[in-house]
Amino acid sequence: MTFTDVRTRPARRTVSPLPAARRAHRDRPGERRGPNLTLGASRLSRTLALAALAVMALIWLLPMAWAVLTAFKSEQDASDPLHWIWPRGGFTLHGFRTVIERGDLPLWMLNSLFIAAAVTVVTVTVSAMAGYAFSRTLFRGRRWLFTVVVASILVPPQLLIVPWFQQMLTLNLVDTYAAVILPQTVAPVMVFILKKHFDTIPRELEEAARIDGAGHARVFWSVMMPLSRPMLAAVSIFVFIGAWNNFMWPFVSTSDPALMTLPVGITAVKDAYGVNYAQTMASSVLAALPLVLVFVFFQRHIVKSVATTGLGGQ
Repeated sequence: MTFTDVRTRPARRTVSPLPAARRAHRDRPGERRGPNLTLGASRLSRTLALAALAVMALIWLLPMAWAVLTAFKSEQDASDPLHWIWPRGGFTLHGFRTVIERGDLPLWMLNSLFIAAAVTVVTVTVSAMAGYAFSRTLFRGRRWLFTVVVASILVPPQLLIVPWFQQMLTLNLVDTYAAVILPQTVAPVMVFILKKHFDTIPRELEEAARIDGAGHARVFWSVMMPLSRPMLAAVSIFVFIGAWNNFMWPFVSTSDPALMTLPVGITAVKDAYGVNYAQTMASSVLAALPLVLVFVFFQRHIVKSVATTGLGGQ
């Protein structure tokens, strides 16, 4: 009777049936693969999709091109619809010089920068804390409170202008920076986005930090925040752009010219004969330049956040 040494017996490889089943389903003869969800499966569909996207991009760029061209025209040429591409008198910087001389453009831009930066810092900090609390802590009424936060996304900000103004009157904050900044820091949609992002972070990282004695505050600042830099950068950019372009609330909450923001100041570029199109477009171009620079410097974070949290299927 012969015995076989167990140690010399070749080990059997265990192959999971799931990849083989996927390959068999994928390579099954006579079965058509699903179409591409973005541009289609055939060359014709991709060509038509790219053509449609090009037309939509052109439609979106036409108003911007008109605004830039009008900013470099004189007021007479700006009102001439027959020569909207190449003006009769040629391009000029008269609109930019007039806006800088008549208006207080540096003060408007400084106020907009300060208010937008303050709104961004407070909004991102509070939204990140709230998102972490909803994602990683358990407390009574957590589900109902998160439902209220999600439902508040449906409330238009215009409906809150009167209650906000009454609160500012009660707190004696009208015509102050606080009156312009504080109501804009309420962003339930950012709480929802950051909560869903924190849900995708593995809990093993948090458990490893807790083994080392870290509490909620240490886990939040030392684990969650560093891992969420791309998402925080994207959220910060969107909040900054929204606060920079906000017109209604800064216009309502203050009447002090020293607190006027850039969108509010642009509306003051008028005279007794009506709106000066060249000066208005020049102000708009100057107002958009900081946003363009912000996007150019931080577009990598935006693309990375979309790739890791949206297109990646997380």
